[in-house]
Amino acid sequence: HPTHLYYQILDPGAGMNPVLCSNVTVTYKGYLANGNLLYNEINQVIKPGTLIEGFKIGLLLLRKGGHIRLYIPPSLGYGAQDQRDPDTGAVFVPANSLLVFDVFLVDIQ
Repeated sequence: HPTHLYYQILDPGAGMNPVLCSNVTVTYKGYLANGNLLYNEINQVIKPGTLIEGFKIGLLLLRKGGHIRLYIPPSLGYGAQDQRDPDTGAVFVPANSLLVFDVFLVDIQ
């Protein structure tokens, strides 16, 4: 992608693509490049416009029922800031991390 997002569309899905203000239902897993699991969400309802840039760009490439694997560089993810657990303060995404997401677009409302 021109933004330096790398991706693999594993299943494009069918129908219309979502837009930034759509309510979409997604199931996804997010990992650090070393394989450590960060996120494991099932049937999460979100608006693409509220996501980190790399996830947002990738999600808009899918249609309902689609599956994409995203390789998100720090510039399209969390950047040069550690991401900390709000409860414990522990770093769960180190600064400048490459992120990998497997995303399934379940539904578009």
